[in-house]
Amino acid sequence: MRLKTEMRREAILETATQLFQEVGYERASMAEISARMGGSKATLYNYFRSKDELFAAAMFNAIETQGQQVVDMLDAPNDDVRTVLQRFGEAYLRFITAPETLAITRTAIAKGANSKLGASLYARGPMRAWEEVAAYVQQLQDRGILAATDPMLIAIHLKGLLEAGYVEPLLWGAKTKGKMAASVADAVDVFLRAYSVQ
Repeated sequence: MRLKTEMRREAILETATQLFQEVGYERASMAEISARMGGSKATLYNYFRSKDELFAAAMFNAIETQGQQVVDMLDAPNDDVRTVLQRFGEAYLRFITAPETLAITRTAIAKGANSKLGASLYARGPMRAWEEVAAYVQQLQDRGILAATDPMLIAIHLKGLLEAGYVEPLLWGAKTKGKMAASVADAVDVFLRAYSVQ
């Protein structure tokens, strides 16, 4: 019985994610989600108490696995730092600039500005991922590779460098200029010049 319940929950999340990406949070309705599922709104509310709760679960579910795969690329202790950061940076940009991730980001930002939902999504998604990057930075500091300063600040600076000039145009529906690999290489170069102690 539990497996069937979990499968139903996953199907609801998949359907909701697709609808939120298609029409945005405001235009999506629990009635439309249940209609696409072929069930009733009552069944939907048995799994999720509100559209906000469903939205948060759907957004988190959509990015959790892929996001973790990107962060896991930092776990390469035998590779040099530049190589690890280049590989991570390219995977990170591919992930956050994928059409489905951009749709989630746009919706989360639009919805989050008017509720506590945005802060919750940010804490469960991007913030948690960058805390893992900060832990990697701390490891590099412990090995004497990066300067000893706030690891989270360093991680956020890396985020800014990776995204600079590449992500914002896509959020607005414009094209990016330049190649991803070159953009990441430039970001990694600036990052290492700023924080490397070697």
